[in-house]
Amino acid sequence: MGAGKTSTARALAAQLGTQPLDADHEIERRLGESIESFFDREGEVAFRAREEEVVLELLGRADAKVIALGGGALASERVRDALGRHTVVHLEVDPDDAWRRASGKGRPLARDVSRFRDLHDQRRAQYEAVADVVIPPGERAAAVRALPALEALTEAPAGTRLVWASTSSRDYPVFVGGGLIASGFDTYPRVGRRFAVTDENVALHHRMPADTTVAIAAGESAKTLATAETVLRRMAEAEMGHDDVVVAVGGGVVGDLAGFCAATYQRGIRHVQVPTTLVAQVDSAFGGKTGVDLPEGKNYVGSYHQPSAVIVDPMALDTLPREELAAGYAEVVKTALIAGGPLWARVRGGADPDEAVVLGCLRTKLAVVAEDERDSGRRQVLNLGHTVGHAIEAATGYARYRHGEAVAIGLLAALRLSGREALRAEVADLFAARGLPLRFEGATASQVFELVRRDKKRRGASVPFVLVQAPGEVTHGHEVADADLQAAIEEVRA
Repeated sequence: MGAGKTSTARALAAQLGTQPLDADHEIERRLGESIESFFDREGEVAFRAREEEVVLELLGRADAKVIALGGGALASERVRDALGRHTVVHLEVDPDDAWRRASGKGRPLARDVSRFRDLHDQRRAQYEAVADVVIPPGERAAAVRALPALEALTEAPAGTRLVWASTSSRDYPVFVGGGLIASGFDTYPRVGRRFAVTDENVALHHRMPADTTVAIAAGESAKTLATAETVLRRMAEAEMGHDDVVVAVGGGVVGDLAGFCAATYQRGIRHVQVPTTLVAQVDSAFGGKTGVDLPEGKNYVGSYHQPSAVIVDPMALDTLPREELAAGYAEVVKTALIAGGPLWARVRGGADPDEAVVLGCLRTKLAVVAEDERDSGRRQVLNLGHTVGHAIEAATGYARYRHGEAVAIGLLAALRLSGREALRAEVADLFAARGLPLRFEGATASQVFELVRRDKKRRGASVPFVLVQAPGEVTHGHEVADADLQAAIEEVRA
């Protein structure tokens, strides 16, 4: 209720040159009275029976191009089965907004705010189970902007889902489905030549359709201005222009570097992210942060440049060595701590990072980025564990530890600074079970401390830290005493 299904259906139908169908309106037409009066007189069971009958008929009509369903229609198993033949769009809505829109409007289940909130929570899992497309809260108009992506979805492998990402500078679709890479899915955006950037390891396993492909060296040590210059000059040689698209096929290094090249070439052209590592699929491919490293610090040179699309193929993870999967798992734990709730419960229970976990992580990150694209506030929570982690990477020359491995160690330091001993022990056990390092070597604690003090997030004389009160309660902007920081770093040094 209150998600905007009726108005969105009208807008989509207008774009498609057709008439929308509205289940609630059709029910009232057939009843000859309002849903509220029938519901109050006959009860919910009788109403649901009539609703099921009408919805099944609408879903079976050949001329039904756009249908708005009532909020409770999915309670029917027969309706859920029938929806399998259709593209189902879930318009998410904040419960406060839903209550404001629905209460006092003649809706029988929107009379008591406590019951209304319970109903919202109960139905969410049902909606997500059948949804092919998810539009985030507050973005009802996005369904119209997403129409080209909805059409592209019909050409993707069966079971592919679409999550719409919204930022202040650009909206874009995230396609998630097994087999997307092998199928050559490349229909969004539809126009433009493709210039693919990958690395030497990924090139052995995955290829996307491209007019030109450049394979850089694998690993963080390749994420430099020199490598970016090589790629940019190849783009110029290929006569890439503003109608063309850079396609980043690989992990975080490839995604950051290719996105940076797209952001700076001719002052910005489009790019698509095709993440093939767990780190990239749950974190780095989303949010538009691009860049390269300097010897003085990680990601010291970069730009915000949102992708035109992200293509997530969970099957790509099957080609990763155990160590790469483990490194990505550190970002999974970090994101689950930020999200709390069902995602944290699933991760703390030892669940492998399957498609459901990947979806939960990427949706968490997209929600944070939608609130704060430029890292001026809420988005800083995504740096949990990264401040010390980045310093460890830099102190060891970007060669000793994978990014996720360093983040795991940094997260343990952050939990120590947070004073959450029991949670720290639990997270350490999760990391140990995946073979992640719990301490670093190859640099002194003083070297790491000094690099933390030079972190690019520094404001004035201090570096703000992200700390954890509890899963789902992660906050940014904390000042940490030098002595406490030194002790935390010493504790995670081998």
